[in-house]
Amino acid sequence: MTGARHPTGLIVGRFNPPHLGHSSMIERAAAACERLVVFVNTRRGELVPGDLRAGWLAQLHPDVRVIEVAHDLPTDFGDEELWRRWMALFRAHWPEEPEFRGGPHALFSSDPYVDELARRFGAVAVAVDPERTAVPISATQIREAPAEHLDRLAPPVRRWVEANLL
Repeated sequence: MTGARHPTGLIVGRFNPPHLGHSSMIERAAAACERLVVFVNTRRGELVPGDLRAGWLAQLHPDVRVIEVAHDLPTDFGDEELWRRWMALFRAHWPEEPEFRGGPHALFSSDPYVDELARRFGAVAVAVDPERTAVPISATQIREAPAEHLDRLAPPVRRWVEANLL
């Protein structure tokens, strides 16, 4: 991004598990914002516990506010009532400190839902490497074949994957 930075930004994801593509997006978004928040959406029973995912991201990106958002909501982009519930959940987790007031001002994602989520927040949507060319990996690929993608994981995540998924 060139020019003025956004006062606040938000990234929403599962990060199950977090990989170097996620870190690349977080770094790019952080450079475009005065303050960046990362929501780690979690549910019981997921492959990698949510608190662990949030902890890794906080460790890897200490200048970013990482917040675990535990929920039991399904995802259906065509369901207006579900959108209302998601937005209430996200707004309830947005930081209350004065420096975050009025935010988020920008939403960052490589996924197409960023446009609608940003619209509902009254924020700018910023697509970050939607073709995933900077770091060609997805968490789905890692879950399906973890041994083939260890080079796309930060050291603490790699150690956990090696100990728990191989």
